[in-house]
Amino acid sequence: MGRTVLVSSHLMSEMALTADRLVIVGKGRLIAEADTAEFTTTGEEVFVRTDDPAFARRLELVGAQVLSQEGGFVVAGITAPDVGRLAAAEGVTLYELTPRRTSLETAFMELTRDSVEYSAGQGAAR
Repeated sequence: MGRTVLVSSHLMSEMALTADRLVIVGKGRLIAEADTAEFTTTGEEVFVRTDDPAFARRLELVGAQVLSQEGGFVVAGITAPDVGRLAAAEGVTLYELTPRRTSLETAFMELTRDSVEYSAGQGAAR
């Protein structure tokens, strides 16, 4: 038997720690409803560090988007386990394989960007 507590808050860091399920409402309309983890897996990326520069191209060939970053590269469109499996199959040594999740605040701002009536620095409604 579960319990439901309705909390209205703009403190997304606290919501990420306390809520199991989120309902996002903007301008009186339902924007999204999902488990908290679902909000933060949107836009998930993986940081990869290897001494094999050709591995980035192999990731692109399986449909991943790869961006160079200091010390390695950031991969989107493929999960960390899939990156690891591809590296193992290709015989590539990985020195780092770190999933990076979008913060709840970033996900919230992205979801609600079209539902904001007022924005910092603006005195009028959009």
